[in-house]
Amino acid sequence: MCECQNEKKEKLNQLLEKYKDDKSNLIRVLNDAQEIYGYLPIQVQEEISRKMNISMAEIYGVVTFYSRFTTEQKGKYSISICLGTACYVKGSEAILNRFKEKLGIKEGECTKDGKFSIDVTRCIGACGSAPVFSINDKVYTKATLATVDQVIEEYSKKE
Repeated sequence: MCECQNEKKEKLNQLLEKYKDDKSNLIRVLNDAQEIYGYLPIQVQEEISRKMNISMAEIYGVVTFYSRFTTEQKGKYSISICLGTACYVKGSEAILNRFKEKLGIKEGECTKDGKFSIDVTRCIGACGSAPVFSINDKVYTKATLATVDQVIEEYSKKE
């Protein structure tokens, strides 16, 4: 196990030690665990289940109910394209297709280098600026195919 993984495991253990006696903090624990790992792999869910004495069924139910949680590893730059009605009508499907074409992945996938992942969402609350997409916490409004090309080039240059 690499040093990085050991650090993550230690942070998870500290988190679980803090909340092990309070099942009402499950969502907080899941959120913090996802912050540590970037997603919630089954091994992490099992550890939470053991330490908090909560069934895997209950944990899985929470993880799959809330769109905030993911069981799939995301890229360093997580791209989310809105396919809500306003965005869709204004061309977000073409935006999605351009990302897929340029990055060589489908929605729900991550590039081999771990740099990019693509997901879709139904609304991010910026309907007046459609079409929109986000990369991590940065929202891009009134997006065009040229915008997609520009941001891929920009983020590809980042370490």
